[in-house]
Amino acid sequence: MQHIIDRFISYITIDTESDPNSNTTPSTEKQWDLANKLVEELKAIGMSNVTIDDNAYIMATLPSNVEHDVPTIGFISHFDTSPDFTGANVNPQIVKDYDGTDIILNAEENIVLSPDYFEDLLLYKGQTLITTDGTTLLGADDKAGITEIVTAMEYLINHPEIKHGDIKVGFTPDEEIGRGAHKFDVEKFGADWAYTMDGSQVGELEYENFNAAGAKIKVKGKIVHPGYAKGKMINSMYYATEFINALPRLETPEHTEGYEGFFHLHNIEGKVEETILQYIIRDHDKDKFEARKSLMEKITQDLNTKFEAEIFEIEIKDQYFNMKEKVEPVMHIVDIAEEAMKSLDIKPLIKPIRGGTDGSQLSYMGLPCPNIFAGGHNFHGRYEYVPVESIQKAVEVICKIAELTAEKNRDFNQ
Repeated sequence: MQHIIDRFISYITIDTESDPNSNTTPSTEKQWDLANKLVEELKAIGMSNVTIDDNAYIMATLPSNVEHDVPTIGFISHFDTSPDFTGANVNPQIVKDYDGTDIILNAEENIVLSPDYFEDLLLYKGQTLITTDGTTLLGADDKAGITEIVTAMEYLINHPEIKHGDIKVGFTPDEEIGRGAHKFDVEKFGADWAYTMDGSQVGELEYENFNAAGAKIKVKGKIVHPGYAKGKMINSMYYATEFINALPRLETPEHTEGYEGFFHLHNIEGKVEETILQYIIRDHDKDKFEARKSLMEKITQDLNTKFEAEIFEIEIKDQYFNMKEKVEPVMHIVDIAEEAMKSLDIKPLIKPIRGGTDGSQLSYMGLPCPNIFAGGHNFHGRYEYVPVESIQKAVEVICKIAELTAEKNRDFNQ
């Protein structure tokens, strides 16, 4: 247990926040600090063919220890953290034998991690939790996943009695800004399928995710002196509210769950002369996804007609698609993960991802890639935490998947 804690803390205390405004890969130079550390660590535990390319994509191989043919599987995680909240100077707290009460993250600022608000905490009574100090995120997304993969590979190397085929490991930059798979060399990776270790609660097993797009609405105005503005000024910020209010008010993240899609206004930059609205568009259903994009385009056209001027401009770009389409034809890869969990007395929680993952893009690049729990909760903020026991269980799942895949006479055409 302490070995896992030490490894995880050694990762999260390295700042790897990514930057959506950067055009480089990785998007921040500091991501190299952890990337280079991981390369040396993979070599130290005995992995083969450890490589890192010019964009900080890391790959390594654990060679097969069986003589019969076995599919090559992979495990993938990302080492960047979200730009939504600072990942600098992470100061983790260890809460042993959690008793189910409030956890004081920061007494000075009165920041409390409470089960009254975060009910999932009560699932982990009696366990060891790793939390923040209330001033940063933790980085369990997805350094818990990296911890699990490295620890599982180390365990398999030290226990050759566990039979497995070739196992590929991949660590990526910039997943949090939607670019984690953009420069991933699927052919070089060489796996028949893979799993991202990037989920949350113990038992999560996901092969459906949102279809995703981003929309940028530019609202044009005219600035004149406010004292002489009658009939002349066009205040773009007021007009922008027309667009905002034209969308379905309850189809937003705070009002939706499960398979329900949404429009999410995540950024506004406004002055009289120009306002920019930034939206993300999400839906699991492809037809509903397309309808959402069409609705935004229609609102743009209707408003320009209403005001008899080209005030509104819209640009929509697709970001990723639902991996279900690529995973369903090879559902045995989900079945193996489910079997692994059940054999370890872990209840599989098969549900759609209300978000995205490297696995989505990788699935469309020819590498089917469901997502497995990494154990953390409340990602991207000060209330993030992870139970150490959850990390341990994920390690066991990785090892069991490897073992089950290597069984003789297993049917991979179910």
